[in-house]
Amino acid sequence: MTAARSTRSKPRRDLDDDALIAGRDSSDRSDPLDGIASEGIVPTRLADAVLARLAQAIASGRLKPGDPVPSESRIASAFGVSKQIAREAIRELAALGVIHVQQGKTSRIRAVDGTPLGRFYRLAVGDGIDGLRQVVELRRVIEPGIAALAAERRTSDDIAELRDILTRMHAAIGDASAWIEADAAFHHALGRICGNRLISLQLEALSPVIRRMLEQFNRRHARSVDDWQATWRRHENVVTAIESGHPDKAFAAMAAHFEQAPAALLALERLMEGADDHGA
Repeated sequence: MTAARSTRSKPRRDLDDDALIAGRDSSDRSDPLDGIASEGIVPTRLADAVLARLAQAIASGRLKPGDPVPSESRIASAFGVSKQIAREAIRELAALGVIHVQQGKTSRIRAVDGTPLGRFYRLAVGDGIDGLRQVVELRRVIEPGIAALAAERRTSDDIAELRDILTRMHAAIGDASAWIEADAAFHHALGRICGNRLISLQLEALSPVIRRMLEQFNRRHARSVDDWQATWRRHENVVTAIESGHPDKAFAAMAAHFEQAPAALLALERLMEGADDHGA
């Protein structure tokens, strides 16, 4: 049950922030917490319940990127909880990266992106070869499926974008830094084209550890021109299969591309071990 608005005075900034949520001016008092708070909170762990409802407001667009976060007083009143519970829910949202907190300024909603998950992956993977091997295995599991979905959902503009990235990749042959940038753009584009936001966020989160692996490999391994070109052709095969609109062909092309991953990983492992031995 939605609690009635408090008649007690509160700082002017809180009043302004609550009124300006989602770009509303003071003449429009519609509240993003209305409706999501009306069912009340199940008394399990209150902060988790409040967190879930606020997350619902963000996912549904009631609270949009750039909107001020409702004050602790407003959240506590809306959900019938203490300010401490409201504060804990806000802190957890901030830890998830969907609230931007600045000292002395109004906290605001952030767009959901892969940054928090990326931090987790960097901690989980670490600096060793075992973590990188697990990243490669994860990509071998998910990326053929991504290519298959992209084949079902691609548009002519999507294919033009992929062809443009292929041109950039070909121009970058021999230039590890430019190649890595183009390769990252290629896989990010597939994540967007497949039309699944969770998949796109997953690829975004994995990007830093994938980039680190590619940088280590290209820094320590003198690749031949033939090797660069063979890798480029595998990417082209994926695009051709996606363009054909046949999910099974796209799946097979991406799976074939990743068949080379274990050999590359083994080479990187040997290079890393050699560097360690040299350092010793």
